[in-house]
Amino acid sequence: MSALAARRAEAAEAARSLDPDVVRALRDAGFARHFVPAAHGGSEGGFTGIAGAVAAIGAACPATAWCASIALSLSRMAGFLPEQGRKEIWQDGPDALVVGSVSPKGRALPKDGGWRLTGTWPYVSAVEHADWALLLGLAKRPDGPAERRLFAVPRSAFRIERTWSDIGMRATGSHTLSVDDVLVPEELTFSADDLTAGRAPAGTGPGQGVPLAAVNGLFFCLPMLGAAQGALAHWSAYAADRIRDERPGQPGPGRSFYEETLARSAGEIDAARLLLERVAAVADSGREITALETARAQRDCALVADLLLAAVDRLFRASGTAGHSEDSPLQRLWRDVHSAAGHVVLQFGPNAAAYAARALDAGSGGGA
Repeated sequence: MSALAARRAEAAEAARSLDPDVVRALRDAGFARHFVPAAHGGSEGGFTGIAGAVAAIGAACPATAWCASIALSLSRMAGFLPEQGRKEIWQDGPDALVVGSVSPKGRALPKDGGWRLTGTWPYVSAVEHADWALLLGLAKRPDGPAERRLFAVPRSAFRIERTWSDIGMRATGSHTLSVDDVLVPEELTFSADDLTAGRAPAGTGPGQGVPLAAVNGLFFCLPMLGAAQGALAHWSAYAADRIRDERPGQPGPGRSFYEETLARSAGEIDAARLLLERVAAVADSGREITALETARAQRDCALVADLLLAAVDRLFRASGTAGHSEDSPLQRLWRDVHSAAGHVVLQFGPNAAAYAARALDAGSGGGA
């Protein structure tokens, strides 16, 4: 499906939404069902197996890879619903596309054995193609403090406002979603603390029993990894032509410039891939993930974003006027990487501080 995503990328950018054929291909490839429990017809997969698949799509169209990651991440989260809620989400099969937001932009009050939910959530990727949305809100009972809960809302119950205007990741269609006093039954909601801690309900797969922070950055970094790999491939073809056509006395950089650019950028991309593979391997280990390992995963994903950004910036700068042309896929990959790197989860400073605090408390000297 990478070839299809590449062919439709330009039109999807203009539409600020994925092509419906690409969305169908994502479903057919199993992204929506990957983390769905086997009891509901899903693959009950793990984290290691998704890296190559998402990155391969990202090399062709990072926006498509981003939406594939959203399908993976949000269907994993939907697995935290009570059994009856899971049955409703996947009543027509495990390929239901779930999107959503874990920003607390909603408010909910108890009513009729459930909750009345109202709120507006910006930046909901792939929302125009969704079957369900999983939305974070503050739920307030009369006799207690507000509680962070996630609410599953069907497509028929929310509105979409086309607000996405970012210069990169245009085709993700990350528009604004709103609900107005929608009744959400109790079986379609769960505590956000369970997701944060990885307290999965009975009857779900191993992918649910992982703390959110231990894997959240992985879903945002994998499309960036693919974009960087794609940028390297495009730039390498350009550099090979420049070296082949080089003549004595010709102005501009020589062979050594292209060799160093290639080696350094490829090395950074490889280092990023290896760090993400470790994040996935720890998540798939089947044992309890420590607080230090969780902090390390957050640090690693933020560091990966910096590495990939540096590599793609270097390749873009060294691509000459041709690489900056609107007709060049390189400029789209460059824009998409910058947009992805701006995600709040991938900022190195706060993640570095959280990791250092854990490491120093543990007396590990950073050796985790």
